[in-house]
Amino acid sequence: MTAQTLLEALRAAVAFEPAAERVGNLTLGRGTLDGGEVHVALVENFIASGSLGAAEDERLAAMFERTARDCAPLVLYIDSAGARVSEGLRALGGFRTLYRAGLAAALSGAPIAAVLGRNCYGGASMLAHLARERLFGPDTQLAMSGPAVIAASSGVDALDAAFRAMAQATFAQASRAKAAPANAAWKIGDDVAAWLRKALARGDDAASLRERHAKLRERFDAAAPEPPWKAARRPELERIYTSHEARQCDGVIEGHGERDGVREAFAGCVDNLPVSSARAWRFADIVWQHVDKPPARLQVYLDSASHAARLDEEKRILSEYIVDMAAALAALERRGTQVGLTITGRAGGGVYVALAAPARRVAAVHGMARIEVLPGMAVAAILGESRDDTPSFSDYRTAGVAEDELRLGIVPPSP
Repeated sequence: MTAQTLLEALRAAVAFEPAAERVGNLTLGRGTLDGGEVHVALVENFIASGSLGAAEDERLAAMFERTARDCAPLVLYIDSAGARVSEGLRALGGFRTLYRAGLAAALSGAPIAAVLGRNCYGGASMLAHLARERLFGPDTQLAMSGPAVIAASSGVDALDAAFRAMAQATFAQASRAKAAPANAAWKIGDDVAAWLRKALARGDDAASLRERHAKLRERFDAAAPEPPWKAARRPELERIYTSHEARQCDGVIEGHGERDGVREAFAGCVDNLPVSSARAWRFADIVWQHVDKPPARLQVYLDSASHAARLDEEKRILSEYIVDMAAALAALERRGTQVGLTITGRAGGGVYVALAAPARRVAAVHGMARIEVLPGMAVAAILGESRDDTPSFSDYRTAGVAEDELRLGIVPPSP
């Protein structure tokens, strides 16, 4: 009941008053701190592990929009397993819209603080990292992938005692507080109001988010050799651009090309490699460098089914690296660059959301793109069943995960 105790302490600290009836797992309201009004959004574990479906996404997006408009403090309470996988593409499209609004709120300079309940997985962990600071309860677990998904990805029994012990040590309050100074550990009796005053002292903007990016590099082994960049020629780029120059490093590409008489920059995560913390940081670094001298257009290319669901990645707090990609793109778009996303292969989950949320339009390459909430193995680990349906482009457009279909005349390889 520690999570409930922390929630009650939060409610008391801000004198929380609901503004409307609860929708699914979400309750929106307001409170006061030192005489000033604060927006409050509570995501609790009432149904489906506290997951966020399309209805919750819509309401929470509206709260983020008010926060950005008013530049008012926002307190998030999150006890959630992330997007509601059972809703399929509809949940993914809803979360894309939600996260775009969340990025705008973070970049507006509005102070955002996150108080975390028992679970904070996947998209929920991405929401938590929109906040400048996070307060972890004694039993909080935060990760891009929950233990069941990591076990399935690693071929390990999720009930294995050794695996459970390692997962607990990786996800738990103590390790998260040690990994990042913005993560604070709460214990029963601590003053939540005092923590909120500090956490809401100032908001985030592009400059502070870029500072976060620089600090994320410090979590890598400084002695590890950097993989080399090499010149790249890719068939999809040959079809898209009349001329282009590209280079590639460990599943990340960058370059410039000319399309319709206009020169544009591009970057991407390709070759269907899971997005690790290193790949995410490398991609974000390319985009942050563009923020200094914004191009008119930046096209992002994506062929990666998901993030790297591994415990060694979670030790670095992979969620922060995924959010760093989104923050860089949102900051660039805020500087006037037209950001687009083209899906050339597999896409889904938090990686899709991070790259699609800041994009004005998403294009799916005909015959090659496959957009999923999560890879089939991860869905089976969460729902206990696999889903093998193949969506059409009409399904993508209806769900809000893609606006355009791009026909390049490339025949995809046989499975």
